[in-house]
Amino acid sequence: MTIRKVVYVPDTRLRQKANSIKDFTPNLKQLVEDMFETMRCHKGVGLAGPQIGVMQRIFVAQIPVPTDDNDVEPHPQSGVPFALLNPEIIRTSQTLVESQEGCLSIPGWAGLVDRPEWVEVRAQDIEGRPQKLKAEGFLARIFMHELDHLNGILYTDHIFDKAKLWQLEDEADENGVSMAGD
Repeated sequence: MTIRKVVYVPDTRLRQKANSIKDFTPNLKQLVEDMFETMRCHKGVGLAGPQIGVMQRIFVAQIPVPTDDNDVEPHPQSGVPFALLNPEIIRTSQTLVESQEGCLSIPGWAGLVDRPEWVEVRAQDIEGRPQKLKAEGFLARIFMHELDHLNGILYTDHIFDKAKLWQLEDEADENGVSMAGD
């Protein structure tokens, strides 16, 4: 596995729409492995192709399994790795939930973003087989954040009140932040 270089704003690739994947070659498996390795190395929960300069409609996501025994209930899909190719939203909840997001491509910043509480997505796996997934809560937020990346949209584009975007002093480093999304 290879840790790929993360692309940071203002790189123009982050504002471009990614291309559909048409050829499901063995190279895709290596790309997915590299993306998971890169995401974990940077302590993220999601990573889209454009964030590593790969202009294809692909993203990976995984909510880490909690390592401590505090009273926080883990997400039911913690630890489950997801690799979605050519994903598209089928339906979303009408109920919006505001929560904090960050992005590996915008290190040192976080903001509050409204997103639907659940989402249904149609995609393909690395073999090209169709799949349909419903994600709720934190996982839904990650999926929508990563889908935005595939369309050249950043989480900051959803923030219209400047008070809902702030710089992180303690957590800002060259590796970025690992809030919701990536």
